[in-house]
Amino acid sequence: MILVRERMARVLAIAFLVALAGCAPTRHVEAVRVLQDLAAGTGDSRLKRTTPEPLRQTVAYTVAGRAHHADLYLPSAREGCVTRSLAPLEAGAAHCPRAALVAVPGAVPQGKDDPRMVAFATTLARAGFAVVVPELAGYRQLRIRPSDAREIVEAFAWVSRQPELAPDGRAGMFAFSYSVGPAVLAALEDDIREQVRFIVGMGGYHDLPRAMRFFTTGWFEHAGAWHHITPDDTGRMVLAYSSLDYLADAAADRAVFDRMVAQRMDDPRADLEPLAAKLNPDAHAVYALALNTDPARFDALFARLPRGMREDIARLDLARHDLAPLQARLILVHGRKDNLIPYTESLALADAVPAGQARVFFIRSVLGHVDMSVSGPFSWRFWREDLPDLWRLWRVIDLVLAEREDATAPY
Repeated sequence: MILVRERMARVLAIAFLVALAGCAPTRHVEAVRVLQDLAAGTGDSRLKRTTPEPLRQTVAYTVAGRAHHADLYLPSAREGCVTRSLAPLEAGAAHCPRAALVAVPGAVPQGKDDPRMVAFATTLARAGFAVVVPELAGYRQLRIRPSDAREIVEAFAWVSRQPELAPDGRAGMFAFSYSVGPAVLAALEDDIREQVRFIVGMGGYHDLPRAMRFFTTGWFEHAGAWHHITPDDTGRMVLAYSSLDYLADAAADRAVFDRMVAQRMDDPRADLEPLAAKLNPDAHAVYALALNTDPARFDALFARLPRGMREDIARLDLARHDLAPLQARLILVHGRKDNLIPYTESLALADAVPAGQARVFFIRSVLGHVDMSVSGPFSWRFWREDLPDLWRLWRVIDLVLAEREDATAPY
C-alpha cells in the first residue's frame, strides 16, 4: 500500500525516527525498520537485509463445511526461536510466528494478489506475524456483500485456532478501506468475538451511506461545517459493479457500465448520457446516484436503489450496529486528505466503541487513502508535515508489534 518518491526522503525520515527512539526498547527500533520496509515496497531496506525471506503459499481450509482459499505468509526461522513442524502446511519447515494477522484488502480487482498487499503482508511476516490474506469472492469483481464479514470470520477462526500460527491465541486483523466495516462486523460475531485481540483499520468507514455520499459528491460534514474534496472515481465504480447482484438483467447493464468506465478512462469529461439511456430502470437509478454531485439530493437518489441493495448496505452499515460488545482494540489510521472515505468516518467509529478502546491517528500529508507518498527531503513540506506524519505512523507500527507480545497492548 506504499509508494515513496525519493530514497533520500526515506533515509532521512528513518534516521529522524531512530534518533527519537533513542535508548528505547528493541521493539521501538524494530518499528522503525518495519516502517522503512513498508516505505521501500519491493526495494532494499535494513529489514530485508537482516531477516530471511518469508514463505508465501496458498492454503485451503474448511470452516463450518465451507471451503476457502487464502495466501499464508510465514516468517522464516530466526536464531534462538522455538520451532515446530507446520505439516501439513509445509512438512519439515521451521517457522516462528509470534502472532497471527488476517489482512483484508479493499475492493480491488487483483484482490489478495494486489502487489501492494503482497508487499505489505511480506513485511509483516518479516516482523514475526503469520499473515493470512483470504480470497474474498466478490472483491475481484468490485462487489461488496454482507457475506464478506462471514468470510473474514472463517479466515480468522481457522488461523487463530492453530497454536503454531497464533501462539497463546495472539491474533488480530488489519483491514483496508471498505474492508474495515466487514472486519468490525466479523469481530462482533459470537464464534470469534473473544479471540480477536485487535483490529487495525486504515481508511475505513462507520456510516456507510454517509461515506457513499462523500465518494459520489465529495462533500462531508465535520464540526457543523461542510467540506469538499474532489472524490476518487473508485467509489463510483464499486457502487456500479456492486449493484449487479441486484439487477434483473445484470449482463446487459454490466456491458453498459464497462463502456462507461472505458470512456471515462479515456476522457474524464466524457458525456455518459447516451450510454445511460440504455440502462434498465434499476441500473439507471444506480447511475443517477453515482454521478450525482449535489449532497442535498443524495437521500432521495439513495432511496431509488434496488431494495435488496439498500437492505445489504444497511447490514454493512456499522452505524446501525451496537458496537458495545466489541472486544477488539481498534487502531484507526486515516489520511486527512483521503478522497475516497473522509477521515471523519474513523473519528465516528472510534466514538462508537467503548471509551478507551480505540486509538485514532490522522495523517496530514503522507497518507492519501491507503497509499503513502513522502515528498523530497529538501522541501518545507517534508520537514514540517511529512516527518510528524512518519512519527505517527511509527507509533501505529509500534502498537501493532506490541500485539505480538502482550495480552493487553499499551493504549
